[in-house]
Amino acid sequence: MGAIDNIEFSDHQVTAWGGMKLMKDLLDASKIKEQLGQLPLPDKGSNRGYEPTQILECFWTSVWIGAGRFSHSAYLRYDDVLKQIFDWKQAPSQSTYSRFFNKFDWKRNTETFVPLFHWFFNQIQFNNVTLDLDSTVITRYGEQQGAKKGYNTKKPGRNSHHPLMAFIPEVRMIANAWMRQGNTGATSSAKLFLAETLEILSNKKVGLVRCDSGFYSHDFLSELEAKKLNYVVAVKFYPTIKKELRSLTNWISIKDGIEICEFNYQSPEWKAHRRMVAVRKNINKLKKATGRLLLFDEQIQSFRYSLYVTNLDLPAEQIWEMYKQRGDAENRIKELKYDFALETFCSNNFWGTEAAFRSILMAYNLMALFRQVILKTKSQATLSTLRFKCFALGAWVTKHARITTLKICATGEKRRWLDALFDTVSKTTAPYIFSNA
Repeated sequence: MGAIDNIEFSDHQVTAWGGMKLMKDLLDASKIKEQLGQLPLPDKGSNRGYEPTQILECFWTSVWIGAGRFSHSAYLRYDDVLKQIFDWKQAPSQSTYSRFFNKFDWKRNTETFVPLFHWFFNQIQFNNVTLDLDSTVITRYGEQQGAKKGYNTKKPGRNSHHPLMAFIPEVRMIANAWMRQGNTGATSSAKLFLAETLEILSNKKVGLVRCDSGFYSHDFLSELEAKKLNYVVAVKFYPTIKKELRSLTNWISIKDGIEICEFNYQSPEWKAHRRMVAVRKNINKLKKATGRLLLFDEQIQSFRYSLYVTNLDLPAEQIWEMYKQRGDAENRIKELKYDFALETFCSNNFWGTEAAFRSILMAYNLMALFRQVILKTKSQATLSTLRFKCFALGAWVTKHARITTLKICATGEKRRWLDALFDTVSKTTAPYIFSNA
């Protein structure tokens, strides 16, 4: 091949996203569009308007290929091959997405996303799950509804939203999420959120609930106990807790530089003792040790402390190991922010923002389904990696003898691998089997 000597333009329609045919086939196999048709989505404004199910499908597709704002989602209007792949006559504009999501209110969000997520998890065959509750901060750069000044470590003083989220680590999916005002505390509405999440997972057995210290409150712990849920919750380091830690003497070494102990503790507002598991790490031996410093006498300053409250009757070291696995929720949040643009799809209307937010979470779950049912790899590739490996494939459409064919540019091993993926998708049906092993 020689160097390029000239440039010419062609009217031939091509797409950079031929691999999205995999997601189109998975959506068809899951029958999620039929389920969407049974939900109280906003009606189209006129006979020429877009069907609500198509707007959501277009929105999910735009997120999968890298859109970060409603204006980016309008890219689909100019990709004729991608429209043929998904069988869309036209694709929505930026204003269509904005009008659609702004029609949602609290009632419609609840009546749409609770049954949608309930239906989705009923398609997956797993019965015993762990529930990880967490919250995150989404910085806003305007005066959107609900954007308030609150706890924001990265952008102090900036307006933000403070969503509450529930993760299922066994399948790396999100069970539920609520958008909240930026000045709300971690446990604000947590009991109602837990009740709704359990409704979504009503056909599953929730074997364990794990939470960070933001959920450490008597009311929330009592709610978990009232619902007979096993839990491990990180403890806030109140002065009384620090005093208790300083008095402990029954530390047991479990690893070089790491010690553990357990004790019963009753806060003044509690009616009974609860079991505590404390871990301390010697910072002289473990330079990157995590935990809290107590900052009193010289001996105590040599350790970083972590503390957990639990109702499980298991060895203390096992309690600690179980809680450490909760860190995967932070990985899910990072991927949602960096790859699924969770922070940048925002409307001036609070409930519209929540509707887009929860729609993105369903797009995430569908991609997680693709990773685990179609790809079936031990390592879970991020969406940015999947775009490169599976979806960013040059393609065009041909017609011959009344047969329409999508031509995808791939050779050698890549072609054989993609052919196997399409074969797997074609044979995929619900319910989907996941192993909790």
